[in-house]
Amino acid sequence: MAVLFSLFLIIVFIVYAVFFVKPKKSEWISPTTPFLKKWKMILVEKVAFYNALDANQKKIFEYKVHDFILNCKFIGVDTVVDITDKLLIGASAVIPIFNFPTWRYPNISEIILYPRMFDRDFKTTGENRRILGMVGNGYLEGKMVLSKPALHLGFENGSDKKNTAIHEFVHLIDKLDGEIDGVPKVLLDKQYVIPWLDLMNKKIDEIYEGESDINPYGGTNNAEFFSVVSEYFFERPKLLAKKHPELYELLEKIFKQDMDDMDLHFKRVDVSRNAPCPCNSGLKYKKCCMVD
Repeated sequence: MAVLFSLFLIIVFIVYAVFFVKPKKSEWISPTTPFLKKWKMILVEKVAFYNALDANQKKIFEYKVHDFILNCKFIGVDTVVDITDKLLIGASAVIPIFNFPTWRYPNISEIILYPRMFDRDFKTTGENRRILGMVGNGYLEGKMVLSKPALHLGFENGSDKKNTAIHEFVHLIDKLDGEIDGVPKVLLDKQYVIPWLDLMNKKIDEIYEGESDINPYGGTNNAEFFSVVSEYFFERPKLLAKKHPELYELLEKIFKQDMDDMDLHFKRVDVSRNAPCPCNSGLKYKKCCMVD
């Protein structure tokens, strides 16, 4: 009888530990090693935002990207997650909050990459595969799911006003006040909330009336509008400032970034041995990033 009672207690303890005791969150890991030169080259080749920064800002950007990828788990489903994927995801996370020195995403711990578009059941075959990215809820809370091709296309095409990963990270920012509703109260000063709501409604009406160059998906609801115009803001800021000056001005206030003054461009990288190293060290490639 005593043996059975002991066994019963052990089973109760296991059930309690598995279902009721939340695992202790691991401590935040800060970078302790330098940002590798070959990582810098990836940013130079692929991230226009990075190229527009001065030398000191680039170091800050590198640190923030490094910090993010150290503290997030990356999982590939039928695809391999390489360092380029991680750096582009990190860049997508950092770009919207670059001017917030102490910012960390408390609501994301895992990024799941799929090899192509997927449906709501995360199937990558069939007719209803239209999803490029999503922020998880419920059992997927704290997770983001992205299409790997969409992640890369967001950085390869700088003229289409689209960047799937930035779109999803803006949703995460929006979500921090408790709901994804297009009003990022953690960033937007109270006096701008009503003007922002009014302007969103006006711009969504323009989308419905076919009088806007904003991605029609932004007309779905306020949350999607905020993420869609944020993509526009970071991809084509000069065009946004010209066509939608009020919208651009409020997005400047939200993200604390003067994007239309930035020279967004990609660098053609000459990686021949004797070429100047693309990381701007002043050394030849063979004596710099080539040996990293």
